[in-house]
Amino acid sequence: MTTARKRIGILTSGGDCPGLNAVIRAVVKCANRRGWDVIGIPYSTDGLIHITERRYNLEDMVLREHGYDIPGILQGLDILQFLSGSILGSLNKGHPEDSEAVAKILEGYRQLNLDCLIAIGGDGSLDIMYDLAQRGGWNLIGIPKTIDNDVPFTEKSIGFNTAVQTVTSALYDLTFTAASHDRVMVVEVMGRDAGHLALHAGIAGGADVILIPELVPNLNPLIIQQICQEIAAMRRRGRKFALLVVAEGVRGDGGEKIHLVGEHLAHLVAQQSTQLCQTGDAHYCDMDQVETRATVLGHIQRSGTPTASDRLLASAFGRKAIDLIDEGRFSRLVVWESGRVRSKDLGEVISVVRECHKRGICPGPVETDSTMVKVARSMGIYVGDPQSVPPKTLQDALDLWGTELRLV
Repeated sequence: MTTARKRIGILTSGGDCPGLNAVIRAVVKCANRRGWDVIGIPYSTDGLIHITERRYNLEDMVLREHGYDIPGILQGLDILQFLSGSILGSLNKGHPEDSEAVAKILEGYRQLNLDCLIAIGGDGSLDIMYDLAQRGGWNLIGIPKTIDNDVPFTEKSIGFNTAVQTVTSALYDLTFTAASHDRVMVVEVMGRDAGHLALHAGIAGGADVILIPELVPNLNPLIIQQICQEIAAMRRRGRKFALLVVAEGVRGDGGEKIHLVGEHLAHLVAQQSTQLCQTGDAHYCDMDQVETRATVLGHIQRSGTPTASDRLLASAFGRKAIDLIDEGRFSRLVVWESGRVRSKDLGEVISVVRECHKRGICPGPVETDSTMVKVARSMGIYVGDPQSVPPKTLQDALDLWGTELRLV
């Protein structure tokens, strides 16, 4: 390993998530022990622009190993790994299109005189940073972070585990409200076009139905009918409430993106329940009594104290990034693969990301035959019947279920 003193930049980009500060802490600790300096760049690429405008004192940007001092006698108290958000601030603007802004970003990097830049981001942010690195000839190391867990080539991303815990806790609380009022509670979960968060939290949180875009691309009439039949079967067994989890990436019947898809699903379930009752079938005689409520958890999923798992992952990722720099291996993405921290060629990763974005598909989706999908099905959680494809005609759906009910 080299002993030459280095100057490392670090920034966070894209949406915030728990564990970012734990990565920063690990990078600084590992770098300081090699005698290197770590420069914290505020607000991602905006920070590089601000450097050219002399808004920052460069000496103040050097990060200290213990984070910062709290007033009182406990000097040097190290709390960074417990804090959510990012002490550096973040940016979620998309790719800078203005040529003058790009020039300032490249100049900001040059003025910092960095040996390497560590960028902590999701697939979109890493794409932007990779493009800038190619233009500016930067040495770049990427660390994946996202509660969506959709960065390709890594089984885990910073923030995902904490988000699963946050959603699981919310489902636990909502279960008792649903049970107390015999309601169908529909919970909308983040994840963009991936269903990892909804699937993992749904299983851990005791959901009866979990809808993710990989298994249920759209809310076609047959899907709604099957959900209502599941609810009716539970009611016949004496369970008068149900917990439905839907990922925000699930689309409408025509494939259109639905704002507040949880509300939309709750409305469809309520309508279909009423129509089931109107068939006169004894199996559905009380479906008109079903009350539905929708809850959107929103940005609370991005917050919360990072779990031990996320802190450990952050520490391992931070250490790996410093090792890669020490070895002179740049343009790499730190990943978790088969129980170990490894790295992948960042160019290969970004090629996959760009191709997927071009085709409008998720770069890191849930595998439809994954262990967690099999677990959900084996436990009786409805995740979309394998045969649940949109029927060619309305009568096809009616014939399939042998009923005269009218689908919505």
